[in-house]
Amino acid sequence: MEEKKEKEDLTTQNLVLDEKDMSILRLLQENAKITVREISNLIHLSPTPVHDRIKRMEDAGVIKQYVTLVDQAMVKRGLMVICYVSLKQHSKKAGTIFIKAIQELHEVIECYNISGEFDFMLKVAVENMDAYYNFHVNKLSNIDNVGQTQSVFVMGVIKQTHKLVY
Repeated sequence: MEEKKEKEDLTTQNLVLDEKDMSILRLLQENAKITVREISNLIHLSPTPVHDRIKRMEDAGVIKQYVTLVDQAMVKRGLMVICYVSLKQHSKKAGTIFIKAIQELHEVIECYNISGEFDFMLKVAVENMDAYYNFHVNKLSNIDNVGQTQSVFVMGVIKQTHKLVY
């Protein structure tokens, strides 16, 4: 029993990624649907160790989830807006209420707590300007404790990636 606990601690707390792990991560970042067999052929490792490494990285939280990247325009979410938000009050309770409200807004696809003039930066994806107006006036501005906001409209995407391992 103690041996199992020790092994569990090694895989989740003291995880050291070697070059094979990094190669697996590179391949999964490029194509999350790649098979274990395809990975094993590309990195010259048999399928069982590849599977074990992936499982270990999943269990340790290195691999958080597998996703599908969707073309925004094709799903009627072609207008991207960066929205900066300041809160009127800066208490833990006020921040928690704001964060909980933001979690419920499907238009907000990313939210960052930032330093500087504003407290939060939101990445908002909507169909068009009318949809953003509706979001801003009827949803965002109605969240308790929202103070100043500033909207910046994305005119074009120069670089967009989710790759962290190169």
